[in-house]
Amino acid sequence: MKQFAQLFVELDQTNKTNEKVALLREYFATAPDRDKLWVIAFFSHKRPKRPVNSTLLKTWTMELTALPEWLFRESYSFVGDLAETISLLLPPPTDTQDQPLAYWVDYLQGLHQLEEGEKKARILAAWQQMTQPEKLVFTKLMTSSFRIGISQNLAFRALAQQTNIDKTVVAHRLMGDWNPNDVSFESLVLEENQEDNLSRPYPFFLAHPVTSDEVENLGSVDEWQVEWKWDGIRGQVVVREGKHYIWSRGEELVTDKFPELAGFAKILPSGTVIDGEILPFASDQILPFALLQTRIGRKNVSKAILKKAPVVLLAYDLLEWQGEDIREWSIAKRREKLEEIHEQVKDEASYFLLSDTVEADDWDALATLQEQSRSLMAEGFMLKRKVSPYRVGRKRGDWWKWKIDPLTIDGVLINAQRGSGRRSGLYSDYTFAVWDEYDGERRLVPFAKAYSGLTDEEMRQVDAFVKRNTREKFGPVRSVNPELVFEIAFEGIQKSSRHKSGVALRFPRIIRWRQDKPPEEANTLVELRKLLDLYGNQ
Repeated sequence: MKQFAQLFVELDQTNKTNEKVALLREYFATAPDRDKLWVIAFFSHKRPKRPVNSTLLKTWTMELTALPEWLFRESYSFVGDLAETISLLLPPPTDTQDQPLAYWVDYLQGLHQLEEGEKKARILAAWQQMTQPEKLVFTKLMTSSFRIGISQNLAFRALAQQTNIDKTVVAHRLMGDWNPNDVSFESLVLEENQEDNLSRPYPFFLAHPVTSDEVENLGSVDEWQVEWKWDGIRGQVVVREGKHYIWSRGEELVTDKFPELAGFAKILPSGTVIDGEILPFASDQILPFALLQTRIGRKNVSKAILKKAPVVLLAYDLLEWQGEDIREWSIAKRREKLEEIHEQVKDEASYFLLSDTVEADDWDALATLQEQSRSLMAEGFMLKRKVSPYRVGRKRGDWWKWKIDPLTIDGVLINAQRGSGRRSGLYSDYTFAVWDEYDGERRLVPFAKAYSGLTDEEMRQVDAFVKRNTREKFGPVRSVNPELVFEIAFEGIQKSSRHKSGVALRFPRIIRWRQDKPPEEANTLVELRKLLDLYGNQ
């Protein structure tokens, strides 16, 4: 447990991806196999069922420490995390032992059938054997909270580096419904699988951004294949030997998430790989991305979700045909072959669509067309040089993304919460509000949360303001005097019954601190809803 506790603390203290990968790689190189399996499971959303609720953990902590409830609440408010609060308040260990992580997971799983008194005795006995970092991790296992900036993809990347196995192969081997109690690390990760190469995708070719002022430097419009830039999930459909595999741009295997696309295995010949965008789609039109979000992160996709948010693949490119890697072909030639394939199967594959190309006489005419992006659920244009091959990674010159400007609105800071990792000591996560008038009285209505966009110095200044101007505390959240105004940018806006404002924003972030504007001049809910009328979908 000491080794995993140290890993957890070190991961939480850095926001640098390469450092996180290095820490995980070192852990996978030295930890016992069963411990490695559980760590993989934790970051693959396969966490054990909670054996005890949080209320009981709070109660037992107060009993053990003789703290009054108000002091516990104040401590929790300051720290902002229940497991960390408990670990800091509990007394030092009386008899430390270094049992492996798997031992303690088994220990917790054995609590489910016990009465409350027996659970309490065993948990208190465990706490008495642990250092503060171990208590933190152990308690987090009971609260199922592991938000330390480690995705499944990042864990797979580290494991691939440590084992010298291709990352896509690792991801394929770890897909599906496996249980650390039922498999070995050797059989799950290290043993070769005949399907490893069958499922393997190609590295994605990514575009660099270009602005409206820069596009004229790209030469003649006729040299470019212009497509709408759609707001969905970029993916590759791989069909080999009668099976299909779907990979996201983050090299995550998401085949099971999109059962509507299973027909590709029947309509396409073995040795076909298509690059495209997975989009919510119904009644011959693209639906808001918010619908697709209802499927992201779900372990199981229910019939209700499939009906509410059906998807299609909007194909961009053809990377492999009849087993041949054709990435060196020009995109014009690859597009011609893709159109030919689509024409042959379109009548039996409603889930397989082609991304339209856009024609224009010059860049000015194209800029005029670009203004239609939001009404089409697009983010702008993709510009692809017609003679370009399909490259690896983000290379300048051949592919560009020409995005529309974000929407913006000025909001008032009303709530703040401590960040995580290197920002754990600062109030860096914010809630913003706009003005609304009700019964002749102006009030602030929350509309968005954001935590990015400020410099370190600005964040320190806002943190100091929060501490000086706190009105109320709600656990880790502080409400503050409504005095600071910030310009908030976002990519899209949708109607939402879950938000007090009635709207949900796509990728909200801070553009600038409006120190030139008093709070009374921030935008209103009426103005926010005008943006919804103009750019949202009912």
